[in-house]
Amino acid sequence: MAMTTGPMTPFGTELRRLRLEKGWTLNDLSKEVHFSKGYLSKVENGHKAASSAFARTCDNALGAGGRLASLVQGGRACRPVGGAAPGDGLPAPSGAGHDFGREALGIGAASILGLRSDGGRQRHALRSPDVLSPFRLLFDQLRAVGRCTGPSSVLPTVVAQTQALTGLAERSAAKPRRAALLLASRNAEYGGWMAQENGDDRAALWWTGQAVRLAEAAGDPELRGYALVRRACVAMYAHDGVGTVALARQARADRSLSPRVRAIAAEREAQGHALLGDEVGCFRALERAAAEAERADGEGDGRPRLGSGIPDRLGAATGWCLYDLGRPAEAADRLDAVLAGLPGDAARARARFGIRAALARAASGDTDRACALADELIEDVEAVDSATVAQDVRLLMRTLKRHPGDPSVRELTPRLAQVLHRSA
Repeated sequence: MAMTTGPMTPFGTELRRLRLEKGWTLNDLSKEVHFSKGYLSKVENGHKAASSAFARTCDNALGAGGRLASLVQGGRACRPVGGAAPGDGLPAPSGAGHDFGREALGIGAASILGLRSDGGRQRHALRSPDVLSPFRLLFDQLRAVGRCTGPSSVLPTVVAQTQALTGLAERSAAKPRRAALLLASRNAEYGGWMAQENGDDRAALWWTGQAVRLAEAAGDPELRGYALVRRACVAMYAHDGVGTVALARQARADRSLSPRVRAIAAEREAQGHALLGDEVGCFRALERAAAEAERADGEGDGRPRLGSGIPDRLGAATGWCLYDLGRPAEAADRLDAVLAGLPGDAARARARFGIRAALARAASGDTDRACALADELIEDVEAVDSATVAQDVRLLMRTLKRHPGDPSVRELTPRLAQVLHRSA
């Protein structure tokens, strides 16, 4: 969040003090951070607001250890980290299927025990979990489709499949009931991710709350821990570093969770520390993520896996963090390696990490490579129609506008603007 403008702001005063302490002119600092001398002068004099990203870049260039970032911290608060599951107390959001959320997911104790409301025994719809194989196949195919298309292409089917599985669970024998509820919970969790990609954080939290309830009814407590990771993701995209760290730590502290989920939680924690400009905390969390990921090798029990399936998830998180820590050239190199390892159908991941790599190139002053990479990614960005990717596209455009005379910038920015317009 930008700080309030005005003469002699604390940020401007501290920036000037650090610059002079280092013996740098405004021109020297401009070359290091790739912001114009005029812009830097306005920030120092309190006539321009300082963004968190700008503060972290200056922190890194001046060796300030996060002091500048601490002066511009803020942002939208996250929901409380403890207590209720995400989505508790929220009505079903528009577009999530209100009747479905209120009725089909409203599984009471009687229905989970296999009893009708009149006290009679239900006729079993399923007697073997094997009957659910087509639902699992459809779920896997939905996730495959979601990797290369927009969320609106998969959300209706996610709703229908979760409703169908929940209905089957209410009328099934104990073992297939648990299997149906577990698969329904994974559908609902995926629905939460797609709702966030669709730009609706409230729906994302609601869906995640339903996923937790379904998983607990199936006797699977892992989703409650993973729900904290999902909430940390929402906080991260809201630029709430404090909330991101708190939620991720709460998940990571649960030793009953699988090493894979604890690894993802540690990655989220690292990203929260990076937002706060805390380099030491960030890299410690990345080390924990690497250790948990090593323990997770070969882990699998047949359940749908939670979290991203990209080949180098840790490398992606590291590159993401390096950018937020104000080290854009290193971030771009790391993210380029991640992009090289992505499969051909991973359009969503390619758009996400590719645009962030382009942003890192632009922030490091390499506008030609930034524009060339972004140009290659425009079709992927349009195809996946991601609200979270769009955040970085907007930031990329603002960063490129520092170079209005660059021919590649003049050619690319109208095309990026058109992509954002169509998405909106």
